[in-house]
Amino acid sequence: MIFYEEILKEFQKQKVKYIVVGGIAVNLLGSMRSTADLDILVEMSDGNLKKIVGILTKYGYHVKQPLDPMKIAEAKTREDWIKNKHMKAFNFYKEDELKEVDIIIESPVSFKEAQKDTLTIRIDNLILPVISIDKLIKMKKKTGRTIDELDIEELKKIKRLLSHQ
Repeated sequence: MIFYEEILKEFQKQKVKYIVVGGIAVNLLGSMRSTADLDILVEMSDGNLKKIVGILTKYGYHVKQPLDPMKIAEAKTREDWIKNKHMKAFNFYKEDELKEVDIIIESPVSFKEAQKDTLTIRIDNLILPVISIDKLIKMKKKTGRTIDELDIEELKKIKRLLSHQ
């Protein structure tokens, strides 16, 4: 069983359009890095976002902001959050299990761009769409965080190893 398996299975069942990014993607691509949250890049259609919010709330996830999480499924509201609140991700959390899911709403790599070379990783009956190494590096270069700089170095090593196979 993997972390967030119940959500990922439900995403698969409901045909949610998403791609795993962030620390879990780094792990799935071959690095050993401690991470607790699930970062996803998603197709930003209102319908897809409604599915995601419905699944997360069904499994007991909440938002920290004092607002209706379904507001993310409204294009005008998302645009306002990005433009006026400089929001990069919309966070859901499950306090009793210390789990967090971040829906990336502003990224240097769009869902459509990431989808072009998404990797498919199978774990038992679970099929996970995972961002490519190059696109993940592009995303991580924009954060300015030390952990992301370390991830970039690891991802470059993995890429070199894969190129010699």
